[in-house]
Amino acid sequence: MSNRLNTTPNDLRAFWMPFTANRQFKQNPRMMVAAKDMHFSAADGRQILDGTAGLWCVNAGHCRPLITEAIREQAGELDYAPAFQMGHPKAFELANRLIDIAPDNMANVLFTNSGSESVETALKVALAYHRVKGNGSRFRLIGRERGYHGVNFGGISVGGIVANRKMFGTLLTGVDHMPHTHMPEKNAFTRGEPEHGGDLADELQRIVTLHDPSTVAAVIVEPVAGSTGVLIPPKGYLKRLREICTQHGILLIFDEVITGYGRLGSAFGAQHFDVQPDIMVTAKGLTNGVIPMGAVFVTQEIHDAFMQGPEHMIEFFHGYTYSGNPIACAAALGTLETYKQEGLFERASELAPYWEEALHSLKGEPHVIDIRNIGLIGAIELDPIAGEPTKRAFSCFVRAWEKGALIRTTGDIIALSPPLIISKSQIDELIDCVRSVLNEVD
Repeated sequence: MSNRLNTTPNDLRAFWMPFTANRQFKQNPRMMVAAKDMHFSAADGRQILDGTAGLWCVNAGHCRPLITEAIREQAGELDYAPAFQMGHPKAFELANRLIDIAPDNMANVLFTNSGSESVETALKVALAYHRVKGNGSRFRLIGRERGYHGVNFGGISVGGIVANRKMFGTLLTGVDHMPHTHMPEKNAFTRGEPEHGGDLADELQRIVTLHDPSTVAAVIVEPVAGSTGVLIPPKGYLKRLREICTQHGILLIFDEVITGYGRLGSAFGAQHFDVQPDIMVTAKGLTNGVIPMGAVFVTQEIHDAFMQGPEHMIEFFHGYTYSGNPIACAAALGTLETYKQEGLFERASELAPYWEEALHSLKGEPHVIDIRNIGLIGAIELDPIAGEPTKRAFSCFVRAWEKGALIRTTGDIIALSPPLIISKSQIDELIDCVRSVLNEVD
């Protein structure tokens, strides 16, 4: 039944909602029933300005014609094809299109169904690569405090968000974490990359030395740590990580689930920061959030290391039933074409200065203790209510929804990441809504 004909479900009990205050939501549901371009339609008929690109994923805006038509055509032509020992043309076409826009050292793509699966795939590739190269002693994985790498066991093991880890036992062994780079005492209200904290990359050298470099397989970081509250790398930080990894033969994995596909004004964060990882994890903006899909990029060296032995044998025992699903591939191709035809990566770069000025105009508003931005990402950090962490930001989220804007909160941080099609007047509208909310909440 169409959402338009069923806008008010009469029983909300069965659906255990993800990353949601379920009891609070079900007392006063926030229902979306349609979307177009920059707006959701709420069940009560209101238009909601999307300030978060859904969940960091709807980079091209909602219900875009090239994407929806590609899905419609593909569903009527080839709905599913097995990915094991079989193929279909669009998977190969998509892989080639992705390599065309990827950093120069990327050569091959593995398809997944989410960012979480992409992270698991990347970690497995890293471990297996060292094994096939005869370096089986390299089993350690190094993440970062406050890092977010999805919700599967590998991802939460290398991730560093306490709430995501605390209920799930010992997780993977052989994992260590670098310190995060958030230094509000020195970098508050920075525009773009902070000046202070680049030397924190040297903590990787300390950790590697502690464990012996010959035991370390890979380091995984987000170029910009998004879900933890938009932590932007200090100047020189990512380049130093690259140097240390190269020095010790450690693979560097960039988790670009958020920074990929135009969010920083280039195809990927690796290009924005001019740092080449060995493996790159993507999802979200790959299909504009329309259909679950992820893609993991690897270098030619990594790929070719597996292409050994008898040709009839499987080289890498990993994959998913829906890897390279035909409809997902069609959605991704439609998404890439939309980005290209409308110049959305370039648009994000052009809008970034206006976005920065608008965002930083909130300095001095009630409760604001820091503002951070890069590309079309922004964060407003709030002074938490004593004894009630996250409550102030959550109150802002609910109040913004009531006023007609979707924002995202993590802890006591408001995170913003609008679709790349946002106009300057819509930026003003979004920031004015946040301003109004900050002046209304306690």
